[in-house]
Amino acid sequence: MTRRISIFGATGSIGESTFDLTMRAGGPGAFHTVAVTGARNTARLAEMARALRAEVAVTADPGCLADLRARLAGSGIEAAAGPAALVEAADRPADWVMSAIVGFAGLPPGLAALRHGATLALANKESLVTAGPLLMETARRHGATILPVDSEHSAVFQALTGEDIACVERVIITASGGAFRDWPLDRLARATVAEASSHPNWAMGQRITIDSASMFNKALEVIETREFFDIAPERIEVLVHPESLVHALVGFCDGGLMAHLGAPDMRHAIGYALNWPTRAPLPVARLDLGQIGRLTFRDPDPARYPALRLAREVMATRGLAGAVFNGAKEAALDAFIAGRLPFTGMAAVVERVLARMSAQSGLGNADITLDNLCDADREARALARECTGARVD
Repeated sequence: MTRRISIFGATGSIGESTFDLTMRAGGPGAFHTVAVTGARNTARLAEMARALRAEVAVTADPGCLADLRARLAGSGIEAAAGPAALVEAADRPADWVMSAIVGFAGLPPGLAALRHGATLALANKESLVTAGPLLMETARRHGATILPVDSEHSAVFQALTGEDIACVERVIITASGGAFRDWPLDRLARATVAEASSHPNWAMGQRITIDSASMFNKALEVIETREFFDIAPERIEVLVHPESLVHALVGFCDGGLMAHLGAPDMRHAIGYALNWPTRAPLPVARLDLGQIGRLTFRDPDPARYPALRLAREVMATRGLAGAVFNGAKEAALDAFIAGRLPFTGMAAVVERVLARMSAQSGLGNADITLDNLCDADREARALARECTGARVD
């Protein structure tokens, strides 16, 4: 029987790689595509929908619906727009769903897909950061499977195959260090958006590339590691690894370390999730370790990367703290991109919002429901906008 798939966030970097792999595997001859979704790039979204012969294409922006409909005219493919349409598309049963919408907006469609017992290939790290217990419980209740697509968590998942989690002593996730890993600290405050948007190793979207430079991306991944693998926070470590070839290491109680190595190409983690529980050939570079010569590692500088400390505080608080952390981070990133905040100001804003909301309410004791998460996210963004001088609606 042909596998039914959906790709949420199809026009982003992860979605593009997913599209590439599905087309290489046979496209509409190998898969029945239920839904593809994107943001404002309706030309690319329509092109993908036609190539995969999708049932429906959804743009997150209602203002783009007319254009999307025009581009799909005569194809028989439905067009829809807006957050509710994204959830409706996720409510259409599929066997395998790529969750690659960036930010908190990816959580409701992911939950909807899990309620149908789908295999959710999770590239939307914010879902676990903001709602880890809710996401994992939804999967358990409906017999669904969540597969990690972040390169680090895919690496940990693969290293743990056949292993007893009780024997795991520590998990080490690596970070390239981003665009500013070797800059003098006093220069960081003057970093421009263009400079922060250039990654030394990976080809990614602008927002995640800037998050890599600030290490907010890695901070989210630390929380994600705790939620996905149920690893105690003190057992999760971060190492700066400039070559970006070792994606993660798992340390066991006998002192052994198991490392996962691969070229910095997201098609490895995506392809592993697409073909799991088997493996299939993938169009990624094979490492020549003799040519590479050496691999280097160093501890992250706390002064350069305060986001890592904030992630530890979030894990200690739990509850709705992850939603507050992520919402404030996304708003602070918006402010940096808009030129209202210096690069080093993002962590300061997030810390201020966490402190204010922790003082106002018991973040750690609140029920983790979708309504509560949405409220916490909304309040965190509003407070962050206040801190950056943006208009608060």
